[in-house]
Amino acid sequence: MEDRVGMFPKNENPMIQIQNLSVCFGGTEAVKNVDLEIARGEILGVVGESGSGKSVTALTVMGLLSESGRITSGRVIFDKDVLIESGERLNRALYRRYQGQRMSMVFQEPMTSLNPTRRVGAQVEEMLMLHTELPRQQWREKVLESFVSVGLRDVEQLYNCYPHQLSGGMRQRVMIAMAVILHPDLIVADEPTTALDVTVQNQIIALLREINQKEHNAMLFITHDLNLARRLCHRIAVMKDGRVVETQSAKDIFENPREEYTRSLIQAVPTRVRCKARPGESATGTGSAVSGEIRRPVLEVHDLNVYYQEGTNSLFGRRKRRRVVSGADFVLYPGEVMGLVGESGCGKSSLSKAILGMNRNVEGEIRHFSTRPQMIFQDPYSSLNPSRTVGWLLQEPLRAAGRLDKSRQMSEADMRAAACDMLRRVGLDESCMNRKPSQLSGGQRQRISIGQALITRPGFVIADEPVSALDVTLQAQIMELMQRLQEELGVAYLFISHDINVVYRMSDRIMVMKDGEIVEQGDTEELFAHPREAYTKLLLQEDLE
Repeated sequence: MEDRVGMFPKNENPMIQIQNLSVCFGGTEAVKNVDLEIARGEILGVVGESGSGKSVTALTVMGLLSESGRITSGRVIFDKDVLIESGERLNRALYRRYQGQRMSMVFQEPMTSLNPTRRVGAQVEEMLMLHTELPRQQWREKVLESFVSVGLRDVEQLYNCYPHQLSGGMRQRVMIAMAVILHPDLIVADEPTTALDVTVQNQIIALLREINQKEHNAMLFITHDLNLARRLCHRIAVMKDGRVVETQSAKDIFENPREEYTRSLIQAVPTRVRCKARPGESATGTGSAVSGEIRRPVLEVHDLNVYYQEGTNSLFGRRKRRRVVSGADFVLYPGEVMGLVGESGCGKSSLSKAILGMNRNVEGEIRHFSTRPQMIFQDPYSSLNPSRTVGWLLQEPLRAAGRLDKSRQMSEADMRAAACDMLRRVGLDESCMNRKPSQLSGGQRQRISIGQALITRPGFVIADEPVSALDVTLQAQIMELMQRLQEELGVAYLFISHDINVVYRMSDRIMVMKDGEIVEQGDTEELFAHPREAYTKLLLQEDLE
């Protein structure tokens, strides 16, 4: 791993200065007396748990603080210009001279940042239209160059796509292309690799490093992944409860952390250490036999092809279809965890949707031997109804089960008791029953999403990136929760993740997907120790540069 320490000399004249910054929302102080500096050419990482103030600090620097936010002390200075100061209203005219051209931001969730009704090429062109005098006829060429620079392929076709037609990783790279197209002096990257697989993460990290070295710009890199911060950043600031508790070089943060909180963050980073064997794990690691008896699987998938409709054949007027999964074949047993890994766009989510019947445009065989399989989604904020309370959300699967099967109908009192019991199982209490998703933290929302999937006691659950958007301490808590509930309820998981260390920790067996095909599968220990495919070996490499 490349050592970032010593590569960046101390600068007496920092380009960005955040001085004694405090930000309040109503009566809540989200950022408290934060002091940070970033020199030209330096990459400063900011790490900490959800709610620690990382994103609020970044949004304040960019002049994007919401109307409900108020700066109660401090100021932000960019090249000796005071951009914003406590007691003064945001100078939008001043910020317009900086935003886009001299400072830009890469947001965590591109699906909410990109306009779903406009093609991505036109959206990136807006940066050129608003902030340059480049002739219109050169815009397309400049956008295509930026797409290529962030590792996107088939850029001519991509230019005319809508955001929903792209994978999560492709959307994030479009956002990065938009941010870097004007070569700004400051790039604020707020969790830019959260939803990306390990190979794409490495491409993006290498890209940001290359841009930093070529352009000699400053970068504020916000992440919950300490390993990424260690690999990319010159210095790291650790935030907790709105305060900066420690700032050191990346090397010293890991090797000689001064604060107990920093040490706890480092210890929570997922590593390739297996958890205790789970009840479904057999001596051979297949989960198919206990005490010499052959068990019935919960899921069988044989020679499965999955298609999406796209466009129309103009000659015959028939809709064309594109195959996104080819020849998938596997079996899952009770109490077993099957990991599924692969790059963004390889077909992981398409396979899971087909298994649950969300996409019926398939060929092959899918056989379920469990009652009402469920799914835990990656983003609970999008999957949970924001207008309903936690109590209603937990009881809705029970109501649905009762409508489908009269023998499973429950009284209101019994459903409420079941919801309260599930709240306790996922580590929450009855005080959450009347709250709405917006009133919960990210970790609490994910716990509700898990509880909602398990409350009907399904034998099989698909967990689609259930911890990718969480900080390292919450990741550890959610993984422990899922393992405990698996033991209590005997559920089998198809566990989808781009984080190889998370998959190693959770899974009995692992399947590797590439370009819609399962290229390798086997026992976790065997696959990690002796991968057969070159692609698997690439995925399993740690700290690629």
